Amino acid sequence: MTTALGEKIKTIIRTNGPLSITDYFSLCLADPVHGYYRTREPFGQSGDFVTAPEISQLFGEMIGVFMVHAWQRHGTPAAVRLVEIGPGRGTMMSDMLRVIGKLAPPLYDVMTVHLVETSERLQGFQRQTLEAYGAKISWHTDFAEVPEGFTLLAANELFDAIPIRQFVRTANGFRERTVGLDANDELTFTTGVATLDPALLPEGGLPPIGAVFEIAPARQAVMTTICDRLATHGGTALAIDYGHMATSFGDTLQAVRMHEYDPPLEHPGEADLTSHVDFQHLAQTALASGIHINGCCHQGDFLVGLGLLERAATLGRDQDAATQENIRVAVERLAGAGEGKMGELFKVLAVSSPAIDLLPFRPVG
Repeated sequence: MTTALGEKIKTIIRTNGPLSITDYFSLCLADPVHGYYRTREPFGQSGDFVTAPEISQLFGEMIGVFMVHAWQRHGTPAAVRLVEIGPGRGTMMSDMLRVIGKLAPPLYDVMTVHLVETSERLQGFQRQTLEAYGAKISWHTDFAEVPEGFTLLAANELFDAIPIRQFVRTANGFRERTVGLDANDELTFTTGVATLDPALLPEGGLPPIGAVFEIAPARQAVMTTICDRLATHGGTALAIDYGHMATSFGDTLQAVRMHEYDPPLEHPGEADLTSHVDFQHLAQTALASGIHINGCCHQGDFLVGLGLLERAATLGRDQDAATQENIRVAVERLAGAGEGKMGELFKVLAVSSPAIDLLPFRPVG
């Protein structure tokens, strides 16, 4: 089966030769006519995947608790930009704002809220979700448009949707992985001519022929932009994503369609394309920008450390058995440890300027 975007990509390859993984990734998600984020409703039960904020209000509430704590540790500055990049349907921001309003009215009163969203369709959902907050919220298509000032920033499942480059180990060293056409005129992975700087590879010997190594210059650029803002104006940023804490080899390019894994070349434009985030590399990028690393941990440890279980108990108090069970299931989904559980698969990285200690991370040093 082919898709409209698949046909377009084949035409591009016939005309210009194979595409890099970066270009294929970008077309699948952001092609102006057929791109996934332009045409699909990705979130929720009816979409292709469910993000943590859609599972339970508890997730966004814990992020709100963290932002209040960060603001206090920074010395309660008077003008605050609360920023979310890639805010989905606005669910997480709605839950954050409710908690901030309750826990820290002085913060709520002095802050402005800024959502960075490139999709007009998703902006529409966010405006509905956040209607009650009116003029407090501004939308921007680029982070550079967010007004200067002390910044508290959240990015949940942002980095995994930013394209990567892949390199494959061949007998002649690493070569860039590309998307070309096979003998039957179907999309296939091929190997291009671009090579990889060996200094980028993790230490500890070379992997076997055919092994894949991923780099993400575009993610690095976004992280640098965020960190430069913090270095100049002060603040804390939180990145939450599917990924690994140590740079390693492996092909993590994956497509999800209707809650099932899908071969990445099978349904271009009709499946969400992502790859795992290298948190070690993000942290190194932050350090290179002169920013303090508060810590990196599993999502489950982060949420429990901020009071997830206590908040869940409060939510469930005096509720019927079905509601209590729903809350218990949500907590298990968000924070459960073990193979394939979000609590372990997802990592949380916090960075700050100037250097401060933030719970639930242990002081570094």
